Amino acid sequence: MLLDYSSSFHYVLALLPEVVISVGGMLVLIMGVVRKRERGHTAELGWISLAVLAVAAVANGWLYSGVSEAGATAMFALDGFRLFANWVFLIGAAFSIVISLAYVDRQRLQAGEYYSLILFATIGMMVMAAARDLMVIFLGLELMSIAVYALVGFNRRDRRSAEAGLKYFLLGAFASGFLLFGIALVYGATGSANIHAIAVAVQDGAAPAALMVPGVALLAIGLAFKVAVVPFHMWTPDVYEGAPTPVTAFMAAAVKAAAFAAFLRVFVVGLDGVYNQWWSILWWLAAITMVAGNVIALVQSSVKRMLAYSSIAHGGYLLVALVSANDTAAAALLFYLLIYTVMNIGAFAIVISVGNQSEENLSIESYTGFGWRKPVMGVFMTIFLLSLAGFPGTAGFIAKYNLLLGAAESRLWVLSVILVLTTVVSYWYYLRVAWYMWMKEAPEEAAAGGPGHALTPFATHVVLFVSVGLILLGGIFPGALLEMAADSVAGLRDFMAGPVAGN
Repeated sequence: MLLDYSSSFHYVLALLPEVVISVGGMLVLIMGVVRKRERGHTAELGWISLAVLAVAAVANGWLYSGVSEAGATAMFALDGFRLFANWVFLIGAAFSIVISLAYVDRQRLQAGEYYSLILFATIGMMVMAAARDLMVIFLGLELMSIAVYALVGFNRRDRRSAEAGLKYFLLGAFASGFLLFGIALVYGATGSANIHAIAVAVQDGAAPAALMVPGVALLAIGLAFKVAVVPFHMWTPDVYEGAPTPVTAFMAAAVKAAAFAAFLRVFVVGLDGVYNQWWSILWWLAAITMVAGNVIALVQSSVKRMLAYSSIAHGGYLLVALVSANDTAAAALLFYLLIYTVMNIGAFAIVISVGNQSEENLSIESYTGFGWRKPVMGVFMTIFLLSLAGFPGTAGFIAKYNLLLGAAESRLWVLSVILVLTTVVSYWYYLRVAWYMWMKEAPEEAAAGGPGHALTPFATHVVLFVSVGLILLGGIFPGALLEMAADSVAGLRDFMAGPVAGN
């Protein structure tokens, strides 16, 4: 089917997944207000939210199955990159809602507001991935950010959650200002906020460097904050530790994926013509982020803080794909985002299980003997940790291997070496948790009923089984997913040059 944007109906069809979630989010919010905090209805609202995401997934699949657009001048793209990214966001949101079901009920949180905020944040992510205009990216970013600000500080009875929400809001608003100033300068230099028009202007040399250079720098700063790369990462550990654990999982996976989708659209597509002005900046950011994230993660005693710093390191790995700026790297980025979302949320689901009724039992020592008390959960956590580390046989290894292929194609040899060495370093802190689970004997009081003895909801078990299945299938038979990712970036090829001319 060919969509003509001169028709309002066709425009709505092109945005069908976003429309579905918008309507569903409002429905969940209204139902939450009507039913207040009646126990027993919190899970019901969660299941309704999952149904909304399922309908949006069907709509996304319909668009992916062969629907195309007439021309490429609209503010929203209808391409494989957007639709593949949507799968990542939908999976991240759905998994986050599932692991929230018991948590929301246990913590007596306002279910309607909580689940609707996740849905609204998901809309913002999808808008960011679809945007062909810098102002639309900013609109999606703010829609996502405002919802996530509220989610981080959602548990008002927890002082750490309130503090994390305030800190994230203040720093996030500051970063949004940088991004907006960057958009203004790029608009002044090129006369347009349309990404393809910007690409044409910079290719023709029509954009004055006096405006483009600071504009590009400010865009990089604004987006770097959202993906938490060094030195714009200082908010991450405190916010991740203070936020409700399901929200932390959502932020570390889906929010990061959305920011990288926008990063690629802006820099690899729109600013490809001034690649020489920004590649060295992202090169250094990637190198420093990989080193700092992994080194600081080594000394963490809290599992949530360790995963926070490891997410910073993964942001550095993904920056390698942006610096590479070629088809292979772009496809690797999409594959990596999908796998990282699955394995990261899976790991946080185990963290919630170990934490039992509170957020206090989240030190690495809390995992002592966990593998023997809950063998299935212990095996799952070990698989997630191995995949996060990039162990052969897991999808995490395939993801990093393809990032290296993209970097090698662009002859980024030093960055490739740093990626490999820091991956080796990450084995220590990931396997340290596994060592506590399997190799250390739990104290008698823990063995009798300590952390990890709470029953894990059936829905969470389903998420864990699906996550482990994707990780193992993606590690042993990655061909289908890699081919799908490669096909999804085919529409971006005309705008990629890479660090080597003609690459």
